[in-house]
Amino acid sequence: MRERGVFVDHSSMNRWAIRFLPLLEKVFRKHKRPVGGSWRMDETYIKVKGAWKYLYRAVDKEGKTVDFVLTARRDKAIKASGAPEKVTMDKSGANKAAIDGVNASRETPIVVRQVKYLNNIVEQDHRAVKRVTKPMRNFKSFRAAKNVLASIELMHMIRKGQRMMEGYNVRSFVDQFYALAGGIRHV
Repeated sequence: MRERGVFVDHSSMNRWAIRFLPLLEKVFRKHKRPVGGSWRMDETYIKVKGAWKYLYRAVDKEGKTVDFVLTARRDKAIKASGAPEKVTMDKSGANKAAIDGVNASRETPIVVRQVKYLNNIVEQDHRAVKRVTKPMRNFKSFRAAKNVLASIELMHMIRKGQRMMEGYNVRSFVDQFYALAGGIRHV
């Protein structure tokens, strides 16, 4: 913004991000490409107000993000649209219990594989989130953490080409972001 002659404090940018990025993420979900039927689920930890919270994430076997949720307790699973044929996870009891709950109401159960080494795709995907959140050190509120993490995930989904958009493979990341925000940037 400085290159355009607008001087804005970093705290204002942070407030704008917390307010508007969840709206962009909501718009993105309407135009998200379908994901595969084999998912990898895992959790990682994010510090909020000095306490560790749980970030549950799921990616398909090709590494495309399925869904994510930040929660204070370890008793939630991901509630994505649709259901997978197979889920690979580590030995997490919370994830297994949630899938068992879903399987109880399904005609065809979801196949659950608890194999540590098949989950490497999602473990490597965590690194991208951790790389961005580590310099932040700590979130001051749960709401801010949830919104900033949603924006980080949004940026990674755009980079992975998960938005259904004509010509997405020839557009730059910035042009895809501007198109998502409603204004197509003309070069």
